[in-house]
Amino acid sequence: MRIEHIALYVNDLEATKEFFIKYFGASSNDGYHNFNTNFRSYFLSFDDGARLEIMNRPSMDNPEKTMERTGYIHLAFSVGSKEKVDALTAELKKDGYEVISGPRTTGDGYYESCILGIEGNQIEITV
Repeated sequence: MRIEHIALYVNDLEATKEFFIKYFGASSNDGYHNFNTNFRSYFLSFDDGARLEIMNRPSMDNPEKTMERTGYIHLAFSVGSKEKVDALTAELKKDGYEVISGPRTTGDGYYESCILGIEGNQIEITV
């Protein structure tokens, strides 16, 4: 068994798509639009076969995202080396995204950083 995809509601579908393409090498399908409900989505695919569905609809709630809450808290991307973790973290910081930890080696042995990415969603970057 494997996870087929993860889905994420977002306010700005196009900006979110471009974020994952630019920083994480995603490729996107042409998108989907249900004209009856005005639901829109893109499937973003990554090199290893993982997929992220980003979605939008007019009637979404938009509660504050606190760092310590129940539910899904972050997406983690393996970039292959400590040097790539450092470089991508620096690029995201230069482009105005907040680095909330790292890069560092965690107590359980991961080399990682965490950033607040597009729309305040936490993203972990690891080896």
